[in-house]
Amino acid sequence: MKYLNKNKFILYVALIVFGSSCKKGLDYENTGAINPQNVWTDSVLIKAYLNDVYGGLMPRWPLGSGANADEGINASGGNLGNFQQGIVDVAVNFTSLDYTYIDKTNYFMDQLANVSESVLSPSTKNRLIGEAKFWRAWTYWGMVSSVGGVPLILHTQNGNDPNSLKVARSKTSECVTQIIKDLDEAAPVLPPNYTGADYGRINRAAALGFKARVLLWYASPLFNPTNDQNRWVNAYNAAKAAVEAADDAGFGLFENYKLIWYSRNKEQIMTRQYYYPDSYMNFNSIRPLPFTNGDTNTDQPILPLLIAYPKRDGSPMQFDKNQLSNPAYNQQFLTDFYTNRDDRFYATIWCGGTVYPTPDVNTIGMTSPRSHSYWQAWTWKAAATPSTVVPARDNSLFSGISPLVQNGDENGVSGFFQRKGLDTLLDRNALVGVAAGAKSWFSPMRYAELLLNLAECANETGRTNEALTALYAIRQRAGISPGGGQKYGITVAGQADVRTTIMNERQVELAFEGFRFSDLRRWKRYDILNTQSTRRGLFLMLNKGQALPGNTDNIMTASVRSKFSAVIVESLDKTASTNQTYKLSLNHWFNSLNPAQISIEPDQLPQNKEWGGSFDPLQ
Repeated sequence: MKYLNKNKFILYVALIVFGSSCKKGLDYENTGAINPQNVWTDSVLIKAYLNDVYGGLMPRWPLGSGANADEGINASGGNLGNFQQGIVDVAVNFTSLDYTYIDKTNYFMDQLANVSESVLSPSTKNRLIGEAKFWRAWTYWGMVSSVGGVPLILHTQNGNDPNSLKVARSKTSECVTQIIKDLDEAAPVLPPNYTGADYGRINRAAALGFKARVLLWYASPLFNPTNDQNRWVNAYNAAKAAVEAADDAGFGLFENYKLIWYSRNKEQIMTRQYYYPDSYMNFNSIRPLPFTNGDTNTDQPILPLLIAYPKRDGSPMQFDKNQLSNPAYNQQFLTDFYTNRDDRFYATIWCGGTVYPTPDVNTIGMTSPRSHSYWQAWTWKAAATPSTVVPARDNSLFSGISPLVQNGDENGVSGFFQRKGLDTLLDRNALVGVAAGAKSWFSPMRYAELLLNLAECANETGRTNEALTALYAIRQRAGISPGGGQKYGITVAGQADVRTTIMNERQVELAFEGFRFSDLRRWKRYDILNTQSTRRGLFLMLNKGQALPGNTDNIMTASVRSKFSAVIVESLDKTASTNQTYKLSLNHWFNSLNPAQISIEPDQLPQNKEWGGSFDPLQ
């Protein structure tokens, strides 16, 4: 569904805004006025109301979020978040309770209760209520996962009764129970899938998949420090049911990982469609690649993610920075790094010195062939210490070799760029300005996540073989060779080792989709970032005496690759005056509640214990 049909939404807004001008007591009916109550006598307007909820809640590409963890860096560095640096403050690290869509879904469901069968058939009414319950659960979980229990409001409130508006925080366990209740009631009345114009609406697999996601979180160390196995069993059962429902509805792993985000396919359980002109992506202002003028260079991949992708045989990428000074080791590392990775690496990360992934124009306005490379490399700075490097690149792009040595590079700091979901059909000049019309399909929930959730829950409940089977399927789709025993490079067996393998697989499979930092939080593994200390980079460095290759050369060619060496940059955030490092607090796992909201009703909204209050998010 290209949800949020623009014309219907405008009409809906008109109903609300202009409907208030109708006055009682007149001796005639003003047929030119629009009564908001007419919404509930028109099936088209009823659906338009719900479309507004979809438009506000369906997640967008989480651009820039990779910088929260060890996926990427934005702009030119020196911008590590305060929370990541251990700077915490109750007045800063807070979550505001937002009931906008709770109110909308409650009002929608309360109104639908009185809609006659002549307007909506019982099955359609039940389906729409199911969709609304999904979004209510989605909204509640967004708050509960951040701060713990929140006030539960399940019906339209009476603004004329101030006392009824005072609702205290419920326990986290009570909120989770209500969220699961909404999803359990939604799933049976939702169709397995949709076709035609309704494609993209919430289906049964989405409801069950979200239930599994919530229960996975509730069983994880963040909410379950005592490792209550009953929670893991509940999460496993939910994850199993979600995969089975998805299978029955025809969902599954789409064969080509790179193409998941460009058309309707069986991988997408939930979908946000970007299309022109109503809901397009403006690459000029938000995309992370060096393909636009004035771009923000978000989500440039950094070393931990670059190394996380396995080789094509499924084995880990061998990396020992202490051996990079050995030319033979360095060349073998570069060969494996660029030419011997699983398919997901090339679908997610664009490397300088490889074929430019979108149509482009050169400095004289001529469209260049897609076969040309764009170079992003570094060279030693003249008359400086050997550890000092500056960027060098082919500034003319496709008109010849013209290395530019400078102290900064507008095209990024890491030398790598995020390409997942990039609209590769657009020319560079078309990407400039608001009329770019970039298209992409973001999937906030896809089949691979369902399998990874099942794998984690299976492993935690002693079903290690079932967990491995799910991982094998994901790795097979990634183009990894089966190898001996059809294990796709996975050699571990024990629960603890499989747990680590699942963590690593989520890191690469779901890269830049908004999962990494949340996963580290629910696992209570901020120590992974703290151990890294800094955001490190991998620079493709020209060997001394070598010139930057031409635009018809490619780093995938051995003779070209021999002109370079790999160099590790220990901190991409180091400046002359400071060196930013990871120092995440291991005592703050939940956000504080917005102090401004607490001050309105302090008796109803106690602060979380981590921030000096009395509310325990674990109860």
